[in-house]
Amino acid sequence: MAWVPRFNASRIWLPAFLFSLCILFFTPTIPRSHNHHHFVDMRNLLGVPNTINVITNFPFLIVGVLGFVLALDGAVFYISSQGEVYAWVVFYAGIVGVAFGSAYYHLKPDNHRVLWDTLPMMVAFSSLFSALVVERFGQRIGLFCLFALIFAAVLCVVYERNYNDIRFCMIFQLTLPLAIPVIAFMYSSKYTHSRYWFLATGIYLLAKFEGATDKKLYHANNYIISGHSLEHLCLSLIPIVLSIMLIYRESKFQRLVDLKDRHQRGVNDDFSTELYMAETLQHTEQVKTN
Repeated sequence: MAWVPRFNASRIWLPAFLFSLCILFFTPTIPRSHNHHHFVDMRNLLGVPNTINVITNFPFLIVGVLGFVLALDGAVFYISSQGEVYAWVVFYAGIVGVAFGSAYYHLKPDNHRVLWDTLPMMVAFSSLFSALVVERFGQRIGLFCLFALIFAAVLCVVYERNYNDIRFCMIFQLTLPLAIPVIAFMYSSKYTHSRYWFLATGIYLLAKFEGATDKKLYHANNYIISGHSLEHLCLSLIPIVLSIMLIYRESKFQRLVDLKDRHQRGVNDDFSTELYMAETLQHTEQVKTN
């Protein structure tokens, strides 16, 4: 994984932060359009308004509850620090909140209910970003990000509710999903399976495309399922992919120890290339630390 020196990284993040401030303070108020609540699939099945948009939130509930339990248990997920436990528990709790909040919103979409859909997503983004920060930079800064971002998410939602201005929520929801793959690329992980962060980002972008083409996808599949419902199903894949990552990943340094141990025992398989790569990675991490 590529690594960028801290000085160069600061030169990247500071302009990005200033650019966000310019958008917030030098752009006009952006009220939430009523068209936001008009979805192409409004079928009422079995007495449930907007049935498909409601029931496609069910996968969030399943994966959220399972992930929450497994993150607390610690026997299945490979989580090496208490700070990561906090971040991942809040993430899966946010996913459960998305299931209830989005279903509640889609039963009767309006400006009042949409906040219950928005807030859990922002909590999930915040905790996911914080989990990555704990992994790459340490518990102290990661936990600070967790509490600060959740507090900021609540303030953004309260501001939108009182002033009908979505700028803060919009910047919040644009910045964190983009920052996650950037940090995952710029800073090496102590774990294997880091590519799952990029897979999750790709799924997120695909889901946003499906949501933006709600009507076109609905017509394309002969009115079976709308783009917005597909967006729900696609987004539910993200916690599934990240759960797989947590199950199968391991410490890179523990992997190095295992390789050396197997090599010393005279195992016939050829470990030389993999062992060399692992030792090179360990040397790189030591240089970064020093």
